[in-house]
Amino acid sequence: MIPLSHYLILGAVMFSLSVIGIFLNRKNLVILLMSIELMLLAVNINFVAFSHYLQDMAGQVFVFFVLTVAAAESAIGLAILIVLFRNKHSINVEDVDGLKG
Repeated sequence: MIPLSHYLILGAVMFSLSVIGIFLNRKNLVILLMSIELMLLAVNINFVAFSHYLQDMAGQVFVFFVLTVAAAESAIGLAILIVLFRNKHSINVEDVDGLKG
């Protein structure tokens, strides 16, 4: 039986890596989207771990909602990224700055 602390440490490491990925790489939109997805997966690991150890299904049901939102965010984010690449021929964050109103 794997203790709860191992799952929480894994979730914390994944969450920390995603935060580091966001702060270190602010130029590439693909890396930013992947870091956000990694952050959501780290939170989902914690939800499932607590759900298992508390013998409550609410955490696992909540993971399905988070995954649904993450899938929608990925689809919309990649669609915006493709349109941006077609118009600007670049996926740098600095090029998106010109879209401000």
